[in-house]
Amino acid sequence: MENKTSKKYLIIGGVAGGASVAARLRRLDAAADIIMLERGRDVSFSNCALPYFLSGEIKDSETLKLMDADIFRDRYQIQALTHHEAVKINRDSKTVSVRLPDGSLSDFSYDTLFLSPGASPIMPGSIPGIRLPHVFSVRNVEDVEKIDAYLKKNAVKKIAVIGGGFIGLEVMENLRETGYEVSVIDMADQVMLPFDSDMAQFLHKEITDHGVELILGDGLAAISEEGVTLASGKLVPAQAVIMAIGVRPETTLAKDAGLALGETGAILVNDKMQTSDPDIYAVGDAVEVTSFQTGKKTKLALAGPALRQARVAANNASGMEDRIPGVLGASAIRVFNFNAAAVGLNERQCKNEGLNYGVSFVIPSDIVGIMPGAKPMFFKLIYEKGTGRVLGAQAVGQGAVDKRIDIISTLLRFSGTIYDLKDLELAYAPVFSTARDVVNQAGLTAMNLETGLSDQVMFSEVRKLVEEKAYILDVREESEFARGHVLGAVNIPLSQLKNRLNEIPRDRPVYVHCRSGQRSYNALRLLKQSGFDEVCNVAGSFLALSFYEYYTDLVTGREKIVTKYNFN
Repeated sequence: MENKTSKKYLIIGGVAGGASVAARLRRLDAAADIIMLERGRDVSFSNCALPYFLSGEIKDSETLKLMDADIFRDRYQIQALTHHEAVKINRDSKTVSVRLPDGSLSDFSYDTLFLSPGASPIMPGSIPGIRLPHVFSVRNVEDVEKIDAYLKKNAVKKIAVIGGGFIGLEVMENLRETGYEVSVIDMADQVMLPFDSDMAQFLHKEITDHGVELILGDGLAAISEEGVTLASGKLVPAQAVIMAIGVRPETTLAKDAGLALGETGAILVNDKMQTSDPDIYAVGDAVEVTSFQTGKKTKLALAGPALRQARVAANNASGMEDRIPGVLGASAIRVFNFNAAAVGLNERQCKNEGLNYGVSFVIPSDIVGIMPGAKPMFFKLIYEKGTGRVLGAQAVGQGAVDKRIDIISTLLRFSGTIYDLKDLELAYAPVFSTARDVVNQAGLTAMNLETGLSDQVMFSEVRKLVEEKAYILDVREESEFARGHVLGAVNIPLSQLKNRLNEIPRDRPVYVHCRSGQRSYNALRLLKQSGFDEVCNVAGSFLALSFYEYYTDLVTGREKIVTKYNFN
């Protein structure tokens, strides 16, 4: 029998996207000629784990390397060539010009080409001092090795991290855990933009509680040997600077080859991961993706989508029909003792899309409350009013927030509703969750709002209510009230409420709160059934309010609206 001519696959870039393409191609075609080009030293490493080397949580930088060239060659018969930089794609001849380790150029031919160049950290050349030797970015293993070596060699004590996104906060946490004095600076008024401002406040407190200087709403203007100067003129002393303000898709090769770029500036691909040239595929941080929920084009620098794109690209190149769905943007991060996760649309995005949305906010215990280690979980569910369609969710707490957000992510993929959410049957044991899980409770609370059983205001609106001298009813016990309460609030414990209804005005709105929102919901139901027309539950109540007010009170010195915070 005559042998088929072996296909020649050429992959530009390793790490998650390129290495996954190569491995999938080999599983589908044992005879294919597969070459992967990586311009750096390491062909496959855990990009997301890089910051954890800085604290020693990952003790050896070698551990960050998932596979080396020898393993690719011996185990998979894939040529993984490091220090090989692709400099030009010659589409007419189906070759790529490559700069070899010795500096010379050589052409590599292909039948099918895959681009996985990734994204590079944004290092604005317009900022004075950006090229100083104590300024670093975090992209690969070599970067964190250089940072670690510099900090130790120069006995660095204070470090400025520019950017409050994933990389910035992970670097911050790991450096602070090592004992460095750290400042985090971001021109936005919050960290972690996938979260809404009210949810970010929980992280703001956690960051400042760990001795980190958090500076928001102030951008970087210049870098010097003494530190960084901000747009406000403030000088922040620092002996090292880590730039983490975002990444930019690596599109130079694609653009120079005449491949189409999308409206976001990333490489345009179809749902087969093909570029405008059907013999060239692209995956990872360099490509433009489509939002599953809005249908709009966006960019998403996350490892999970890159791995899925790699599989789809390799499948289609091998003749196996496959399509990539839109993205949901599910993500998670650890910030000291808090975990945070989010998926889908946040409130800002809902407003931009013109959606008529509602918010269900609950603070149940992450596991059964009597179990050791049980902690509150702050959970925000966003849904479409009328239809009940779930739009997104955010969670912050010390427990398994990722599990809850994964549930919502699955629900979003199938266009689930709050009515589906309340009926989900989930695994339960006291050490893992509660019998009625966080997500079930969020669905039930949303249904109460949709059916008119409850009206609410968010904890973020309480300051305005205090300033307007609204009637705020605190239904916690007297001992709880004494440990801290909202200025001007009236305390009538839930246990006494039915016998003291005559003390509550009927000619103005009543805003009810307790510690987390459960007792105050019960109070609301009693009041509504007792003839009170305008009653609102304060979602999140005193616990969420304390977290929400804390950071801004701290940095602005404004007048507090609580006599004392309560964080437990």
